[in-house]
Amino acid sequence: MATIARSSRAKSASSKTTTKSKSAASKTKAKAKTTTKNRVSEATKSPVKRTTAKKQTSAAAKAAPKTRTAARKTPKARGELGGPNEALWRDYKATHDPALRNQLMEMYLSVVDFIAERLLLTLPRSIDVDDLKSAGIFGLMDAIDGFDLERGIKFKTYCSTRIRGAILDELRSQDWVPRLVRLRAHQLNRAQAALEARHGRAPTHAEMASEMDVSLGDYLSMIEEARAHTVRSLQETWDDGNGDQSAEKIDFLRDPGSPDPADVLNQEDVMRAIIRSLNRREKQIILMYYRDGLTMKQIGDVLELTESRVCQIHSNVMRKLKNHLESSQLHLWL
Repeated sequence: MATIARSSRAKSASSKTTTKSKSAASKTKAKAKTTTKNRVSEATKSPVKRTTAKKQTSAAAKAAPKTRTAARKTPKARGELGGPNEALWRDYKATHDPALRNQLMEMYLSVVDFIAERLLLTLPRSIDVDDLKSAGIFGLMDAIDGFDLERGIKFKTYCSTRIRGAILDELRSQDWVPRLVRLRAHQLNRAQAALEARHGRAPTHAEMASEMDVSLGDYLSMIEEARAHTVRSLQETWDDGNGDQSAEKIDFLRDPGSPDPADVLNQEDVMRAIIRSLNRREKQIILMYYRDGLTMKQIGDVLELTESRVCQIHSNVMRKLKNHLESSQLHLWL
């Protein structure tokens, strides 16, 4: 009986598995049918998509030669050729009109400002940036006149060198120190900076001479020659950092009690103009009395005259000068 029950259980289990496998097989068949239907529908639709894709590719292929020819027709810009200012450059080169040159100068004036401000950082503080800009403007004018449009070079690249050269030429023309002295001073500064970086202290004369490969006597003579390049401007300002307390060097060096050199020169010119019409003795009396500050008695002792005679000559001179000034003033009014 037990064996019969076990066999019935096994049969029922096997029947369940077979039913499950049949149901799974039916499901897979249904899925396969739906996928084949979808593929068939896509296959029926795909020719339309393929035809549209073919049309698009053919249209692109037809349009591609046009774009290539258009790219070949538009030349590549070389410098100012093909640029927005080519017509202006050609008009100026053909006519040399000053109005067109002024227009070009206004366009590239910022290059002058940039180069002048960059050079000012390496120059002494006594140099004014406006002087550098004025020299750079002349360099810009020469660059505009000498620019060759057909070479295919950008004008900014060309004019930068000309502007910088014009500024440096102006600085060299205003420098009173010879170039040899400047060269010696630069050599000394470079050698001193190299030795200070190497040893961490100020170098001695012997070390400087060996660094520059010269004898000690030649080195000392080079120092004497290079001293002439150190020039200080009295208009240079001293600033303590606040900005409001800046003052010029001439304010500290000026002596309020000393006479003004300009006033002294003016007085000497007036004195020479006044005594031009006097004789020798009258000139001596006027100069000793008004310039040297001597008294009438002292003047008489020098000229071997009495004091009354000196006073008489002085009064005659004053009368003569008064008449001379009145006549010259009347001549100026007429």
